[in-house]
Amino acid sequence: MYIAGVDEAGRGPLIGSVVTAAVILDPNNPIEGLNDSKKLTAKKREQLFLEIKQKALSWSIAEATHEEIDQLNILQATMLAMKRAVETLSITPQLVRIDGNRCPDLSLACEAVIGGDALHQEISAASILAKVTRDHQMQELDILYPQYGFAKHNGYPTKAHLEAMQIYGILPMYRRNYKPVKLLLAQSQ
Repeated sequence: MYIAGVDEAGRGPLIGSVVTAAVILDPNNPIEGLNDSKKLTAKKREQLFLEIKQKALSWSIAEATHEEIDQLNILQATMLAMKRAVETLSITPQLVRIDGNRCPDLSLACEAVIGGDALHQEISAASILAKVTRDHQMQELDILYPQYGFAKHNGYPTKAHLEAMQIYGILPMYRRNYKPVKLLLAQSQ
């Protein structure tokens, strides 16, 4: 039976896409060290990122853009990105396990598992693909806009990030409906 694990990265940040991944692992080609991506070092996540892509039977990474997040809201945008990830797998799973408390609208059997990234290896693998992809996006943004410090805070509303936003302004890829962004935009009008 093919089981896909699905997880997301980037619901809380003020900028960029929410990234999701879906992974079907190969039971005959196990990957050592899979865990919730937040419990792994950046170096270990990078190593596992490559290994998952090599060894998984199928994997897919999808996202919902900052425009879609503003249009739909973060929950609905995350569900859309998860649906995209599952639907672009090269193998159709018999079961989809989602990290969290709800499933996207899929035509497949689906179960939501709270804390699933620590309980099911396929969700752990998806969590790693999503987190590393999102981190790479923030590193690329950091090269373009080093004054914001994206490589350090990954877009989360840290004190340093909020201060940078006040000094340097709101970039086009900020999520306009997130409160700190909305407040700064209102102040600048």
